[in-house]
Amino acid sequence: MEETYCSNCKSVTAVIKDDSTGETICSDCGLVLEAYSSEWRTFRDESNDNGDDPHRLGDNSNLLLSNNGLTIIPPSSNSLIKAFKAIEAMSERLGLVSTIKDLADEIYKKMEDAKSSKRINKNAMLAACLYTACKRLEKPRTMNEIHSVANGATRKEIGRANLDISKHLEEKGDVPFVDPGYFVRRFCFNLGMSNKDVKAAQEAVEKTAECDIRRNPATVAATIIYMITQLSDERKLVRDVADATGVAQGTINNSYKDIYKNASRLVPAWYANEEDLKKLCIPKRYRKKIPHS
Repeated sequence: MEETYCSNCKSVTAVIKDDSTGETICSDCGLVLEAYSSEWRTFRDESNDNGDDPHRLGDNSNLLLSNNGLTIIPPSSNSLIKAFKAIEAMSERLGLVSTIKDLADEIYKKMEDAKSSKRINKNAMLAACLYTACKRLEKPRTMNEIHSVANGATRKEIGRANLDISKHLEEKGDVPFVDPGYFVRRFCFNLGMSNKDVKAAQEAVEKTAECDIRRNPATVAATIIYMITQLSDERKLVRDVADATGVAQGTINNSYKDIYKNASRLVPAWYANEEDLKKLCIPKRYRKKIPHS
């Protein structure tokens, strides 16, 4: 085994080389003595017009495992390291930037420190931490998207883990809020909508803040988009919207029943007038009533 001087042990010690991470680690104290720099990788970020957002995912040093600026990896931290690597793998599969991955690591460590995740499926907790990090950094992903990379954890398990995280963060006074507008651009892109239709959907979603709509933000975004596509020359079926957004058809239909009554307030006047709004499908509960409030 190769030996070298460890500044933490203050002596020459045996080291371990991890070819998968490019790290040289002291076998006695766990200090990362050398770490080769990660290559820059480009991921799509909706907030960047040209689609290029160079970030490094998987930076070898992690401040959550640090002590006075030195990265220490004691044997007791092995499970934490594995968790961070699992979060990194999920992040890469979703094309997320490194800041989201880092925050998910932080949330997971907080949950571990609080002993709040012991009774919950580990993969579900990791996925839920990533879901929460996306929301907090205003780059939310739907539960379906998170579930697709959750290594076998069910939606129910992820939902339970997410509830546990929410309760823990609420106790700390740190509850993130998600605006449904954050989903619109990506959902519209998935549907191949025109710029005009996208703009109308964005403005309509912004106006939902003025209405009492008590629905999941992704559901609100998907429902508004469905409404706009009914008014568009390029109409979409509810199943098309469901496929593009990851929100179930039944959920969109149920949400539409609530949102429809606000159509005249939500849909921009420049996009559709009162005659145009008559093209909208009228839910059964409103067919014998005034179409729009």
